[in-house]
This record gives sequence, structure tokens and C-alpha cells, in this order.
Amino acid sequence: MRSNRMLLRLAVAGTAVITSACSLLAPDPFPRSALQSGLDRLVETQAATAAMLRIREGEHEWAAGAGAQALASSVPVSTSGRFRIGSVTKTFVATVVLQLADEGRLALDDPIARHLPGIVPGGEAITVRQLLNHTSGIYDYAHERDWSTNRWRGEARFRTYRPQELLDVAFARLPHFPPGQGWHYSNTNYVVAGLLVEKLTGKPYGDAVTERIIRPLRLNRTTVPGTDPTVPEPHAHGYTEVAGTLVDATEMNPSLDWAAGEMISTADDLDRFFSALLGGELMSAAASTAMRDTVETGQVFRYGLGLQRYDLPCGASVYGHGGELLGYLTYAMASPDGHRQLALSYNPLRSREGTSEIVIGLFANGFCPPAP
Repeated sequence: MRSNRMLLRLAVAGTAVITSACSLLAPDPFPRSALQSGLDRLVETQAATAAMLRIREGEHEWAAGAGAQALASSVPVSTSGRFRIGSVTKTFVATVVLQLADEGRLALDDPIARHLPGIVPGGEAITVRQLLNHTSGIYDYAHERDWSTNRWRGEARFRTYRPQELLDVAFARLPHFPPGQGWHYSNTNYVVAGLLVEKLTGKPYGDAVTERIIRPLRLNRTTVPGTDPTVPEPHAHGYTEVAGTLVDATEMNPSLDWAAGEMISTADDLDRFFSALLGGELMSAAASTAMRDTVETGQVFRYGLGLQRYDLPCGASVYGHGGELLGYLTYAMASPDGHRQLALSYNPLRSREGTSEIVIGLFANGFCPPAP
């Protein structure tokens, strides 16, 4: 071996596996059999057409997959493939906002009307912090018929949307509650956050994300696609059921999600992003503390500033974000210090029963200490 960082690339029973050669010389930190079993179950139970994950800790990394790139294909899913990350986009946007706070361009408790006057009704009483942790009460435009990328929209999925159109739909409805008086996940919050980034940086929000995060971390396969409906190769195809028939939902113009969920990435890039984020490389310690200050949601997670906290059955906590666009589900999580990361992407199929238990099991196996 030329180096203990050399990667051995193997093909095992149609499943792509990557393992760091240094793990041959040191105890393996990953429960590979349990993780592979969870991926296999997603496909075998028809919860997904394809599934893959990557787990990394220090010099150790391992990736595996189950299923094929497409229903009619025998090509195994690629563990280095690209996928739509949906709302994991929110963590990137929140990171830029917190960087701007570090630079003194804004304060988290500033009313949004101070920076975007006349954009948000009642914006004098809604703070930047409330946008980022979904306590603003602003109505979620994605609740409206034909305004969600999680549902089949026929030819409308190729239409281009402007951010103001999304806000117009949201602001035509009453807020979920007064600012600060509850919690409700709202994609509208991050459309406003995207506009805030553009106002303070003087450039498209995607350019700000690229210059401040993607390029410095060398996330070379992470993109902000804008109006491009394609997913770069290699990628697994996403499907949905329409009138009893499975249709390919891979291609769509993601501008309907914009800063709330349009980005594309890979498991390796997401692992590196969350390692840097939780490891303190992207913002000050004060900003990082604010980002992890979570509120109760009534869901299986607590929510900070563009960051979800999941408390696993073993008592361990992980931070990250989940994301969904039609045909794609993503979860990217890391330990509180960012030292261990796990990214999971799968393409949901017809069956959802028992899926949450499989996903929780994957993260429990990835982050919980083994039983004695």
C-alpha cells in the first residue's frame, strides 16, 4: 500500500462499498453489517427503489448502497451519486445568515422589516431568529395545492417561479400564529431568508452560498441549480405514483423551492459540510451556540436556526437536517462536535409503513455505542 489513506474500491453483491485502508490496521468504528442491512430493508420492503449512505469519522469512512440507479436498470446505485437535498438547503442558508451576523451586518433579533422593509406583512414584529427557527408564524406557501415540490405537478414541474410569487401565495393567507407564539415549519421563512442574504450581500443567494461555503470547503459536487431541471450524473432516479402508475419524477425546475430547498449534493459533500459546521469552521462560537439553541416542535426533533436536533434511543443527540423533494429523501447528521457524520439518501417508493423505524435504526447504528 502506498498510503494508509488509499481507498480500496470494491463491488460486493451489486452494492458499492468504499472503505479506508487505514481501517484494516485499526479497529473498525462502524457497524457495517447493521447499516447494510438497514439499506437492504428499505429496498426489499419497497420503501425505496434505491438507498445509499456514507459514514465518516476522522480517517475512517465507509459508504454502501442498495438497489439500482433506475427501475429498468441493473446498474447499482452509486455511493458517489448526486441527489436533491431538499430542505437541507436551509442549513446552508442559515449558515450564511449567521456569518452575516458575525460580520455585524445584522442581529438575530432585528425585525426583518429593518432589512426588507415592506416585504413581510407585520415584519416589524418578526425577527430574523424567528424566521430561521420557524417561530415566525408565517404561512407556508407549500401547503397550497400545486405549490409543493413534494407532489406531482405534471408539466408545471418545469415552470420557473419567482420568489415574490411564493411570498404572494403565503401572504394571501393568515399567519399560523402571532410571531414567537408557536412553532410551524414554513418554507416561506427561508424564501424571506434568501431575500435577506441577497439584500445584505448584493448578489444572488446561491452565489453567496457558493462563495462562503461550497468553494471554501471544496464541495465540488454541490450545486444551486436555479432553473435547471436536471440532476448531474451519476444519480439515482426518483419516482412517484400517478393514477396507479410509477412515473419518473427526477427532472423538475426547483425554483418553486428556491432558498428553502433547491440544492443538489452528494453524501460525501454533506458529510464534509456538517463536519465543518459543527466543528466550528464556518462561524463564531457565539453564532454556533445560537444555531444549536433549539425549540420544541411537537415532532421527533427539536429545531434551532436551520438545524434539527434528533435525540436517539440510546440517549445520544445528533444535529443536521432532513430534506424531501418528490422522488428524493435525504438525512444528513453529525455528532455535536462534528467528528462523526452520516448522510443518507433514498428514493421513496410506494410503501412507507415501517420506513421511519428503519431510518431511525440506521442513525442509531451509526451514532450509538455498541451494546456490551
